[in-house]
Amino acid sequence: MTPSNPDTTLSSVVVQPSGRTFGVATGEAVLAAGIRQGIGLPYGCKDGACGSCKCKLLAGTVTHGPHQQKALSLEEEAAGFVLTCCAHAQSDLVLESRQVTEVGALPIKKMPTRVISLVKKSDDVMVLQLQLPANDSFAYRAGQYVEFILRDGARRSYSMASAPNLGPSMELHIRHMPGGKFTDQVFGAMKEKDILRVEGPFGSFFLREDSIKPIILLASGTGFAPIKALIEHMQHLGTDRSVTLYWGGRRPGDLYMQEWVTEQLQTMPTLRYVPVVSDATAEDHWQGRTGFVHRAVMQDFPDLSGHQVYACGAPIVIESARKDFSALAQLPTEEFFADSFTSEADKIHT
Repeated sequence: MTPSNPDTTLSSVVVQPSGRTFGVATGEAVLAAGIRQGIGLPYGCKDGACGSCKCKLLAGTVTHGPHQQKALSLEEEAAGFVLTCCAHAQSDLVLESRQVTEVGALPIKKMPTRVISLVKKSDDVMVLQLQLPANDSFAYRAGQYVEFILRDGARRSYSMASAPNLGPSMELHIRHMPGGKFTDQVFGAMKEKDILRVEGPFGSFFLREDSIKPIILLASGTGFAPIKALIEHMQHLGTDRSVTLYWGGRRPGDLYMQEWVTEQLQTMPTLRYVPVVSDATAEDHWQGRTGFVHRAVMQDFPDLSGHQVYACGAPIVIESARKDFSALAQLPTEEFFADSFTSEADKIHT
């Protein structure tokens, strides 16, 4: 909920260890206030489903709005953790959030976009190219997402699959969820030159460029979309950091842009690719790695203490990776950056 008068600040929030401070008005979620004032707090879905905005409450009290137990368990809440996306300040607050960025958030805009093309990459994945307005700039970081505003006011969120330097268009990967209000449209009536309204950018999933650590990219299904944008951004930067991409799917067809990845291997010498399939059948003739994709990472990198991990995909994959990489492979918790989908397949909604 956005306050009717956002200038009426009743509570202050201090974020440690950065020391950044902002105000929260009555009825306003802590995260919404931070976004409004350009504070780079970590977040994903903004609706209490993914847990990406979870942080420690060091001082003060909050009340939580509706949220899912998988995002914040009763045990975590008792231990002092809060979800800033649905937490409302009841006093001045001090939060601990080690992923808060020093760079101010990019301006969030609503704008019309025009469909340039729709290309099916598999039976249930569509690559959507959108033209951005020529008379307006839209700045975003590779890895962030936009929200489509549907005619009835509903919103559906998808990550940009292209780096911002490749504009003025942007690419998105849409998995068809039969019965889904937006995906049925994408796979049905939508056509070139249609106008769609979007708002963004949102999300704190983007490359931390101040590090020189080697990078593990972990994707499941269409979680590859923001990972692709990160790869393109690193190519644009000319990074010399070692980058290993692990892309997991149930069947080989879920790895719907393998040819694109293979092409990047020829032009990006620091990039290595490991495809992993969990449920291959005899007819797939799959000769590559099998099993859970995050376990393949640990087989190859039993010690992740000197790495950064960027992970995107289904919640079970992301949460398993977060837990096991820290507990079993010594990955520092602050070096795990994730964007967890909160529906069965696509980012946040269908």
